[in-house]
Amino acid sequence: MTDIALVTGGTRGIGAAIARALHADGLEVASVYHGDDGAAERFRQDTGIPVFKWDVADPDACRDGVARVEERLGPVSVLVNNAGITRDGAFHKMSWQHWREVLATNLDSMFAMTRVIIDGMRERRFGRIINISSINGQKGQVGQVNYSAAKAGVIGFTKALAQENAARGITVNAVCPGYVDTEMVAAVREDVRAAIIADIPVGRLGEPDEIADAISWLASPKAAFCTGAVLTINGGQYIANG
Repeated sequence: MTDIALVTGGTRGIGAAIARALHADGLEVASVYHGDDGAAERFRQDTGIPVFKWDVADPDACRDGVARVEERLGPVSVLVNNAGITRDGAFHKMSWQHWREVLATNLDSMFAMTRVIIDGMRERRFGRIINISSINGQKGQVGQVNYSAAKAGVIGFTKALAQENAARGITVNAVCPGYVDTEMVAAVREDVRAAIIADIPVGRLGEPDEIADAISWLASPKAAFCTGAVLTINGGQYIANG
């Protein structure tokens, strides 16, 4: 039986690379997106991977969306919680709206998506849940109190959920990418981008495929003994204890 993988934020950037990697591994993949219809359609045409649109911060939308995926493809056995947004700004100027938007998409989505899927994984006694955190969830970042708080929360969510479900054959792990060559980083001012690269010991940005390869391993049978882990992939920019 072919495993079914669901990747949120799965039509652009790191998410698109993850979806492609899992598809290449032989999994049936569903990519979820929320905002850019054009990018999603180009991704679908380029890869043949089906795309589904809903807001991962909305529990009702997640329930209905997962039902559509499972009706079309089958029960989800690999969940990659990748969707995320930024609303950067100094905390003393940050609005409640920008705080809530980031917490909803980056952290509330962990509950909304995983809650829908976890019962089926527990019944089948198998599952792979992989949550995408960030270097800035580990070390913090000026202008990203909302983002850093959400991504730090992802790590706590991962460690607790891993302990609850290990005996049911479900692994739960987090990956913390550093700065990766995506549209989001490309949109940063050139001088800021240069400063970021100067702070990375390997001397370059990461590639989306380098993050995707790690998710590919975590989703595979080879990673069955790995759960509750926080995998740091940042070119040496921040050395974390876990």
